[in-house]
Amino acid sequence: MVDAFAEFASSRHGALFRYAYLLAGDRGLAEDLVQEALVKTYVNWHRLRDPANAEAYTRRAITTTMIGWWRRKSWHAERPNDDVPDRPVHADDSTARIWLWDILQKLPPRQRAALVLRYYEDLTEAQTAEVLGCSVGTVKSQVSDALKKLRARLGSDVVLKAGLTE
Repeated sequence: MVDAFAEFASSRHGALFRYAYLLAGDRGLAEDLVQEALVKTYVNWHRLRDPANAEAYTRRAITTTMIGWWRRKSWHAERPNDDVPDRPVHADDSTARIWLWDILQKLPPRQRAALVLRYYEDLTEAQTAEVLGCSVGTVKSQVSDALKKLRARLGSDVVLKAGLTE
């Protein structure tokens, strides 16, 4: 049991960290989320019927932990950042990415998680629903609501250029 978990944790840590980072937007917080989720996975390792489901279980633990932290706002204090302009400005790609990143971080965690899983991790709606522990309809509505917010803040042309379409 310990060897199987250790192999899983070491082989999937990078992917789990990337997922947590996209949810949290902070490297330290992402590492904390991964560690917390791996502890939860280790404690319940014996309950997993199929170790192939360990990654989905761990991603769900990352997501629910992030949502819980966000709701308690124990980590959601002020963060220094540059002011976001009222209108898009023509700038290099790195400035545009930072600006888009700031906008994405303002989405509620479930909407952000749905976008990350669907468009960054390229999961199907059913796989996303499994990770989030909700129905496919909820995934569709979370993605739709998130895209509406992004369109309102960024404009439809920016959202389309980013490849975010329903």
